[in-house]
Amino acid sequence: MESIILVIKGFFMGIANVIPGVSGGTIAIILGIYERFINSISNLFKNLKENCKFLIPIFIGMGLAILTTSKVISYSYDKFPLPTLMFFVGLVFGGIPMLMKNVKGKKESKKISNYIIFLLTFSLVLFLASYKFIFSMNSEVSFASMSFGGYILLFIVGIIAAATMVIPGVSGSLVLMILGYYYPVVNTINALFKENFIDNVIILGVFGIGVVVGIVAIAKLLELLFKKYKIKTYFGVLGFVFASIIAIPISACIELNSIPSSIDQIIISIFMIAMGTVISYKLGDK
Repeated sequence: MESIILVIKGFFMGIANVIPGVSGGTIAIILGIYERFINSISNLFKNLKENCKFLIPIFIGMGLAILTTSKVISYSYDKFPLPTLMFFVGLVFGGIPMLMKNVKGKKESKKISNYIIFLLTFSLVLFLASYKFIFSMNSEVSFASMSFGGYILLFIVGIIAAATMVIPGVSGSLVLMILGYYYPVVNTINALFKENFIDNVIILGVFGIGVVVGIVAIAKLLELLFKKYKIKTYFGVLGFVFASIIAIPISACIELNSIPSSIDQIIISIFMIAMGTVISYKLGDK
């Protein structure tokens, strides 16, 4: 039963990493698996059997989400952007009570430095969400006729994307969009078995290796922070998470160049927020 729950949680993390503005790290936190996820990756070989037992179902869920829902999510995001994103806002809402337990009532939580860290991480997420608007960026790359240098850059982008996927509140897909790699990567996933199979496998393989390297590196850093500065780290995480509630709609409006306002989308969005809240609250306790 635990493995099934972990697959479901991994599935939500995978979906989150597909949608611009939504953070897989945030979803991991609100579903109650973040610290263990980081520690398991960072210390994979210290307790290989137990760590694999925990990580494999999560990665299966993430893989299934990315492979099976890329088209569905892209369609939902294009046709029903507000309801799709509000579901993830609901997921964030539902996980906040569980997250607050990590700092509530703790003596150290009253220090001013903690609130400064909260403001810094809160501001960082809002800046990243507004980046394209602030700098009027519209860059995109092409995977056609990739050079050796192009593959090296793709590997580095994979590392950067992985780091931002793991850091709560920072959207890996949004960072990919800023760098111009989001649509090329998603399109390559969608076209994997349709055309240029070998080329697509090589492109996604190089990107995937970068992602693995990035996840391991950032996991080591985060494990150290949680061990030495647990309360401060959680305040930073809270800044990321609270900012996500604002950043998700902001990044969507910038990407769509408008604010969806039809009454049917608003009504469905309210329902999706409620559904996301209930799901994350229930899953976070399991």
